[in-house]
Amino acid sequence: MKRIPLWLRVLFRLGLAVLLFWSFMQLGRFMSGATSEPYYEEEITQEKTIESQDTKAQKESEKEITPKEKNIPIEEKPKVIEKQDSAIDSTHILSQKNVYMAKKMDYLLRTFKPAHAFYLMVDAKTNEIIAWGESKDQVVQASPDYLSRSTFPAASLIKTVTLAAALESKQYSLNTKIPLIGNPHTLYKSQIKQSKNYKGETVTLEDAYAKSYNPPMALVGYQVGASRLRKAAKQLGFNQNFSHNAPNRSDFSPPDTGYGLAEAASGFTGETTLSPLLAAAQIRSILYGLPLEIPHAENLAPYAPRKALALPVSKFSENTYYGLREAMVRSITNGTAKKNISTRYMAKKIYNELQIGGKTGTVDGLSPAGRYEWFAGFARFKNDPKNGIILIVMQAHYNTENATRSQPATQVSAMLINYWARFLKSQSEAK
Repeated sequence: MKRIPLWLRVLFRLGLAVLLFWSFMQLGRFMSGATSEPYYEEEITQEKTIESQDTKAQKESEKEITPKEKNIPIEEKPKVIEKQDSAIDSTHILSQKNVYMAKKMDYLLRTFKPAHAFYLMVDAKTNEIIAWGESKDQVVQASPDYLSRSTFPAASLIKTVTLAAALESKQYSLNTKIPLIGNPHTLYKSQIKQSKNYKGETVTLEDAYAKSYNPPMALVGYQVGASRLRKAAKQLGFNQNFSHNAPNRSDFSPPDTGYGLAEAASGFTGETTLSPLLAAAQIRSILYGLPLEIPHAENLAPYAPRKALALPVSKFSENTYYGLREAMVRSITNGTAKKNISTRYMAKKIYNELQIGGKTGTVDGLSPAGRYEWFAGFARFKNDPKNGIILIVMQAHYNTENATRSQPATQVSAMLINYWARFLKSQSEAK
């Protein structure tokens, strides 16, 4: 048997070494989660379908967990707040009703660096603003300019109007089966054309809301009609001018028919606008079954009223308020917020002690430009329902190819709820 030439053996060993080195490099990239694929965001255009809003944001959040996220612990007990940097003006923080939560909001804004954001916490019982935080162009602000501003797209938060109108019509209950035509996270014209003998897939109205499905909510909007939608929107403070312009007017103007009505009813549009302050008022109204009342703060004029501002609008029926609360809780337990508002970012004991409900929303906006994410909801102790908060997290990240995305609004919300609950428990234990 002929001996293999030396040069061939050397070449073989060199090739093997290169192959092994390449394999180890790929394994390292896999273990670290690195990828060469750029992150792209799609623009929303009429009748162009995107994998929208809440569910797309949820999928993206699963892909884009940064190392920073891993460094934020779930506290068993509130720790001493991080010392404020000497360069940071903390005057606006120390002047807030709940300084602990204001500092936590400031900390999360500086850690996660959303392009634009506004965090708002309201005492559910008194309707007083207890903490807020804001960032513009990734810079934390000392004044709440975004609190009453209503240029932000409401996105799927408007599904609350559609659900309220449906329940008020008495034609629907939470268990009513709604056709689910095509991809639940898109909205083509073909998806809102229901045949008389439709025998396809269906979803309950409650789950259509909780999972933020567009075609079913659009069909419901068609069925109840633009008039009922406008009435429900008015009862939730849309299209209202407030004294001292606090908050600014939030607009909901669905056309009487056509694709535009479907967009408006499902939140698949950037034209419906909402301010964080009005969003908080809506959640509190639903939580307690009360007429709309704008949250207040003694020292936040002109951004918020000094005293609670009641609106001359009628209430929904008790059945409607009950249905809205149940659907919001469903969003947490089996909907778009399930992944992040969970024991993933909350202490298990705290999570089990609380009732949490809310609505998510995601869509592109123009003022300022970016991809917006919302969480508007409530949290209260099961054994003490009067002890609760209204929480609004609104944030946007730059909608460009290489933009860095902040942590999802639902993750931020979970962490803030956890901080709040631990703070109250520590206060109670100290007494």
